Amino acid sequence: MTERKPPGVAFESWVDKQIRDAERRGEFAQLPGAGKPLPEGTDTSYDELWWIKQKMAREGLAVLPPTLALRKEAEDALAAAYAAPSERIVRKILTDVNVKISDMMFKPPPGPPLGMKPYDVEDVVRQWRERRAAQA
Repeated sequence: MTERKPPGVAFESWVDKQIRDAERRGEFAQLPGAGKPLPEGTDTSYDELWWIKQKMAREGLAVLPPTLALRKEAEDALAAAYAAPSERIVRKILTDVNVKISDMMFKPPPGPPLGMKPYDVEDVVRQWRERRAAQA
């Protein structure tokens, strides 16, 4: 829309005329999503960050508080340690995650508490050995 509203013309009638003219020119004919239902879960309330939330959902991203992210990382590290091919790798995985847990215990960020302590490396290594022996 490049032209300005002429003086003396009501704004509503000027806008209506612009829309009618655009329809006649076919500018609304090939819009993406034309004739399709609105996506599921569309909320009628306005949210300034709607586009960010949609992009994060499309790309499978999530933002967690640091303590919750570390809890998830610690769970994944324990699972990776149990699946590790060697005892050296088990110790490395647990040592790395234990450093992060210890740091967060002594310098807690804002948000929910961590609620966990570093893993007992020797206990996890013992469990790893038992699992390997049971599989063999």
